[in-house]
Amino acid sequence: MTSLRHQAGQDGSYAQGAYEPDGTFEAAVEQLADPLNDPLPGQHTSPWLRAEHAQEADGEAPQMPQAAAQGPVEPPGEWYDPEGYQRDWYGHQGPESAPAANTVQGTAVIPGPATPAPVPAVPGPEPVPAPPEPVRVPQADEAGPVLHDETVALRTTDTRRAARLSATGSSDPAAETPPTGGRAERRRAAKGRGGRRGEPRRTGGADPAGPAAPMSRLEARRAARAAKDSPAVVASRVVGEVFITFGVLMLLFVTYQLWWTNVRADQIAGRETSKIQDDWANGERSPGVFEPGQGFAIMHIPKLDVVAPIAEGISKEKVLDRGMIGHYGEGKLKTAMPSAEQGNFAVAGHRNTHGEPFRYVNKLKPGDPIVVETQDAYYTYEMASILPQTSPSNVAVIDEVPPGSGFTGPGRYITLTTCTPEFTSTYRMIVWGKMVDERPRSKGKPDALVG
Repeated sequence: MTSLRHQAGQDGSYAQGAYEPDGTFEAAVEQLADPLNDPLPGQHTSPWLRAEHAQEADGEAPQMPQAAAQGPVEPPGEWYDPEGYQRDWYGHQGPESAPAANTVQGTAVIPGPATPAPVPAVPGPEPVPAPPEPVRVPQADEAGPVLHDETVALRTTDTRRAARLSATGSSDPAAETPPTGGRAERRRAAKGRGGRRGEPRRTGGADPAGPAAPMSRLEARRAARAAKDSPAVVASRVVGEVFITFGVLMLLFVTYQLWWTNVRADQIAGRETSKIQDDWANGERSPGVFEPGQGFAIMHIPKLDVVAPIAEGISKEKVLDRGMIGHYGEGKLKTAMPSAEQGNFAVAGHRNTHGEPFRYVNKLKPGDPIVVETQDAYYTYEMASILPQTSPSNVAVIDEVPPGSGFTGPGRYITLTTCTPEFTSTYRMIVWGKMVDERPRSKGKPDALVG
């Protein structure tokens, strides 16, 4: 129970107490906001019990307490905003409007015109004020106050988060360190990332800085079906690959036919020509009958710059494809030899590929020389006529007196046969010639080969 206390005045007399019937104590009690908010010992009294309120109620001039003379008292620090809440609670703080409460022997004394009534002080430890959090001033290029997610209140920019982002060098808020505050803060951080704590953020686009968002089983199946090629695409791709392969094979085949066969045939024909000349130089005599594929003569066409060996037979593999000229000397197609007294010496050769010795026979004109060189002599023919096109079955063109050649009777003739048009074997081209000179080898080369 709080007892009545009297204080001595300056003149040594006792002032009237706070419980006297003048109503001072009741007026002071009615001005209290909440008895639970009474200050602890050593702190400020309630703002409702300040001197100015009591003075305004009594209409008397305020008296300066003794504690106010020592200087302004700092308000206690709190965990909330020190500027806003302290301003609302304590009002304007200044050296003239911040009187401190006097304590006498453990009781709080309310300053006023009369002697204040003693108020019991509650003993307890004095709370340590927390340092106020510095207020960060937003820059010109930053956004203004941010609306709080749950309380819908204004709050300033989180300087700690900005410091973490600047330290990590990242502009993605999800890359910062997970929050370590209360449940509400963790929930807000998870909501900002798009899920619970530790889950990746689910956004519409791909995040190059983090892993892709996981898909459900249905979404995965749809994505797999979308990524799988349709049958039409697969078929078109197969057809395209077949065409590409076919084109490559055709290109290789054309290269082989037009280039490599000529190279290979020229090599074989050159070796055969050298062999024939070596045999003649060594004096080896050959009989008048030759085996199929055996070379026995050399043909010279000076206008076309052709020098090719002549072999027995018209076999494609053994003679013609080896770059040589074949003599019709077998079966029903057998013709005379150049040394015969009369007859038609008929030969065949490729116009294209495989050495193509008769490639330009169509350019021969009447009177152009065609020389056949044998082991004993040189036989010179002059071109007489040409049949541009005829059927492959027209074997009459190699008769002793060929029809359509212009020859009227038996004689010593030569017939050249080849395919036409070029690069085909649909028809045959025929060139006829008549012997004009027979010169033994001992007399040297004829004039057609010397010039």
